[in-house]
Amino acid sequence: MFVYSVRSSTIKFFGFILLTLVLIIALAVFGDGTAVSASSGALEVDFSGVKSAEQRTAFIEQFGVKVDKNSESEQSFKMPDNFDRVILGYNELQKKQGLDLSKYAGKRVTRYSYAVTNYNCDGEVFVNLFVHRGRVVACDISSADPDGFVIPLALVERENLK
Repeated sequence: MFVYSVRSSTIKFFGFILLTLVLIIALAVFGDGTAVSASSGALEVDFSGVKSAEQRTAFIEQFGVKVDKNSESEQSFKMPDNFDRVILGYNELQKKQGLDLSKYAGKRVTRYSYAVTNYNCDGEVFVNLFVHRGRVVACDISSADPDGFVIPLALVERENLK
C-alpha cells in the first residue's frame, strides 16, 4: 500500500505557481505592449496601424517631430536570427520605450527613414521606423554625423525641437 500526504504549504506553493502562470498567460494574450509612458509620463503610444505613408508620418508627428514627407526612403530586410553587439545595444534603447526587437529575429522588416525638419542640431537628423506587418517594432531619431546620437523616438525631448 502506498500513502502520500500533502501539506497545506505544498498546496499554497502550487496554487501560487498556478496563479503566476495564469497571470503571465493573460498578459501575453491581452497585453500586447502597445502603450508606453514616455519621459514625461503622460504620452500613450500605439505602435500599431502604420501601414501607409500618412499613418507613418502621423505616428512620427505625435512626438512633435516634423519631417519632410518627400524624403521618405524605404529598405526591406530580414532581421538576423542572432543579434550581434551593435543590434543588442540598439535593442536596449528600444526597450526603454517599450519595444523589443528580439521578438522579430529572423523576420522581414521594413525601415522607413525621413529627414527631420525641426530638430535643434547642426547637420542632418533622421527618424527611422522599423515596421513589421503594419506595426512599429523599433523607432529612433538620429544624427547623420559620425559623432552624432541615437535616441528612442518616444523619449525625444521637446526642448530639442524647434
